[in-house]
Amino acid sequence: MGNLFWISVLLIFYTMVGYPILLILLNKILPHKKIKIDESFSPNVTVIIAAHNEENVIENKIINLLNVDYEKNKYEILVASDFSTDNTNTIVERYSKEFPENIKLVKVAKRQGKTNAQNEAVTKARGDILVFTDANAMFDKNSIKQLVSYLSDSEVAYVCGKLVYNNDDTSIASESESSYWNLDLAQRKIESDLSSITAGNGSIYAVRKDDYICIDPIYSHDSVFPPKYVIYGKRAVFNPNAIAYEKAGESIGDEFSRKVRMSRKIIGINFLDISKYNFVKHPLFTLFYVSHRTFRNNLYLFHMIAYLSNLCLILNQYNFIFIVAFIVQNVSILSGLNIKKLKINILDLWLIM
Repeated sequence: MGNLFWISVLLIFYTMVGYPILLILLNKILPHKKIKIDESFSPNVTVIIAAHNEENVIENKIINLLNVDYEKNKYEILVASDFSTDNTNTIVERYSKEFPENIKLVKVAKRQGKTNAQNEAVTKARGDILVFTDANAMFDKNSIKQLVSYLSDSEVAYVCGKLVYNNDDTSIASESESSYWNLDLAQRKIESDLSSITAGNGSIYAVRKDDYICIDPIYSHDSVFPPKYVIYGKRAVFNPNAIAYEKAGESIGDEFSRKVRMSRKIIGINFLDISKYNFVKHPLFTLFYVSHRTFRNNLYLFHMIAYLSNLCLILNQYNFIFIVAFIVQNVSILSGLNIKKLKINILDLWLIM
């Protein structure tokens, strides 16, 4: 039981502390992979927004995309309305009448989630490059050009931009999320420079239409696309100059609920395609994926094993180290969380740790 406890603790430590340190060392030792960027590359582009009841933000999103720096005769916006029941469709249709060549509404008849809406929209897209984004993520003026320029390299199949949290009134939750996200972006930059990123984010990313993979709607592009393209012999990269702005959750409850939803979806991703765990074919990427995704996605399991094995050790033998560790575990679980108010399931709490 003692071995089980220490192994789980070491896995937690490696995932949270050891891996970021390892990345820094590898970044100093190993050569960086170059991306052949062609700034003059200007193919037809389709921006796809999957939206469900986004009446509060969809108009600002459309205006934002209409003002990006890209040739309007090579640029269209598709809003894939995932069975919206509010005024989302009405707002989009109004802009579609005003800009018939640039804005189109794709009505998804049956709500099956974001990925299904994206799959349907792709079949209607005219662009050679597909840019995907969320309704509440606002693009920097040059973001489209930045995404497209990286796809001028034939080895690159997926490019993910940089999501920046820009809350006006910072709360503990939003500051915490921003700090966590900045650390993740730093790791993503190194992974991209040395090999490929292990996951993207749904706010800003692009692929070629010819490379698009129509995946099962229960999964997300963020988790599936990067490893898939690596398996196919291409790269998934990060472009920090392609920027989107979004608000983080204003309350701990908002962030907790969002992280639980995300964590529940990605648990099954670990073994969706075991080809990504090929140390012989792509050793660096496999190291990155195991450390950054497989271990992190299973942190809840490591925490549970550490907690339960520690409890058994305390019940069977008095040991000051295990008692202190048990106190620390309980404090970390309860710290900063109003359990009664948020009605938190303890398994969900472990899920996001």
